[in-house]
Amino acid sequence: MSLGRVHSVSLRGLSGTLVDIEADISSGLPSMRIVGLADTAVSQAEHRVRAAFANSGLSFPDTRVTVNLAPAGVPKHGTAFDAAIAVAILRAQGAVPHEERDADVVVIGEVSLDGRILPVRGVLPSVLAVREQTSRVIVPRANLAEGRLVDGLEVQGAASLRDLARSLGADLGGEALSESDEPDLQPAPSAPAPEDLGDLADVIGQPEAVEALIVAATGRHHMLMVGSPGAGKTLLAKCLPGVLPPLSRAEALEATALRSLATQTGVQSLVRLPPLEAPHQSVTITALLGGGGIPRPGVASLSTHGVLFLDEAPEFRSEVLDSLRQSLESGRIIVHRAAAVSEFPASFQLVLAANPCPCGNAMSTDVACTCTPQVRQRYLRRLSGPLLDRIDVQVRMQRVRHIERADDVRVTSAATRERVVAARARAAARLEPFGVAVNAHVPGDVLRSALRLAPTATATLDNALDRGLLTLRGYDRALRVAWSIADLADADRPEPAHIAQALQWRRAAA
Repeated sequence: MSLGRVHSVSLRGLSGTLVDIEADISSGLPSMRIVGLADTAVSQAEHRVRAAFANSGLSFPDTRVTVNLAPAGVPKHGTAFDAAIAVAILRAQGAVPHEERDADVVVIGEVSLDGRILPVRGVLPSVLAVREQTSRVIVPRANLAEGRLVDGLEVQGAASLRDLARSLGADLGGEALSESDEPDLQPAPSAPAPEDLGDLADVIGQPEAVEALIVAATGRHHMLMVGSPGAGKTLLAKCLPGVLPPLSRAEALEATALRSLATQTGVQSLVRLPPLEAPHQSVTITALLGGGGIPRPGVASLSTHGVLFLDEAPEFRSEVLDSLRQSLESGRIIVHRAAAVSEFPASFQLVLAANPCPCGNAMSTDVACTCTPQVRQRYLRRLSGPLLDRIDVQVRMQRVRHIERADDVRVTSAATRERVVAARARAAARLEPFGVAVNAHVPGDVLRSALRLAPTATATLDNALDRGLLTLRGYDRALRVAWSIADLADADRPEPAHIAQALQWRRAAA
């Protein structure tokens, strides 16, 4: 009896489990069986690996082959185990030696019938998941740049099954793959901001909305803009990523790992800019939150550390909008399946844009609205009260009736970003003892203890709470916005004017 062993990775969300791939060759009729809670795609590796051996000039065992994927209780999905199964069989045959440096090697990749190693989803999160448990990972050549985004371990690429065997010490004749044969391994520089992102300098005649956007960017507050068509709501929303600080290394790795799971072709460089996702009104709950037979991240997760923009928000189905409520509080999305539970990050900044009524003219002073009062009320009520209670900044925008002169000085996104970065630095220094970095994430008990304001400062909020105009959640959220306004003004603590402004934005869409 001969036994070969190698490692691979089983992903569940962004979390990964190291899987021990064992191949046993024993006497018996020619057959191959894969065990260990494998799905259909994993079980079909038998046919792909057999054909790949034959078309690569390698000898497949003509006896019984048993492949075990341990731990057996962890579900295994997809085709990324193909290459590891092939290596385990080659080791069991003795074609690939059991060298000490390869004892903990991790192999990831799909095998084609002609012996090529094909790219797979999730290489980056797989490498991140096992970087503390191995020193060497072999991935498909097409995913090599993605794998090498992770520091601290050796990542190699394999273009074919023969290349893979040679890299593990097999003597197959011919030349081994050299570094000069490999593609450019330096990660491509971060892509510039997409062309469809706006600049605040292009926004005309909406000073209050611009200031509200800057405050929202400072504290990572969720935002709602209500206004007539053409008021500039969409342009403002597209300006938001441009005024947010660049992602940190950890945030960039997480945002890039999510895209690695979502795309078959993989990624080539880190996502350095806060992402902007703007799904269509027809999006389903599964597409928004993630899911599927093999759970994949949805649009909400792909906007992690960036902006989720829902344009014409009342046109979205109510159940789709309300499905975001839990994520807005927890910053996570948990997808439950019978066999396992997958968890995805969803720490995004929500921006909603809405017309005041179906015809869009309810706030217009020069165009008559054709909607009845009942229709107008019913339209905005598609945004449920519990959802609106989680929106920190709400502004109403009128159509611009006067074009400023072209030579007037307007704020730019670059200059605004400097203001936001400086304000966030002040907030981070203040909030460091509490384990948070931005005002939107400050726990309520901290607001009412260590950061408690004088009763004279909060009198306006206290009165609104007593009259039932605010919930306790809304009270805390208004305080967080007031802290962001104070940080932008370089004030030590929010003043009554800051709190009044926060309360005004809290109730603007009511």
